[in-house]
Amino acid sequence: MTEAELIFTALAELSTRQIAETDEAKGLTENAKAGKKGGKIAKDARLALEQKTGKKVVSGENFLPPKNEHKKLNDK
Repeated sequence: MTEAELIFTALAELSTRQIAETDEAKGLTENAKAGKKGGKIAKDARLALEQKTGKKVVSGENFLPPKNEHKKLNDK
């Protein structure tokens, strides 16, 4: 991940946690709603930065392609 990707991920996590705490979210449904709101905050910030700089934040850096090798069971 790039530095910007890490920062926006941290912003989404912090926003989600603070929203969940403020709303006193309990259970999966309420926390999922907080997650959507927190993610939207980070998304909006990312899109604003991309618009101002003309550069994409999300990269393929450190992306691991799928392995082509398959494990085979030994016949005994």
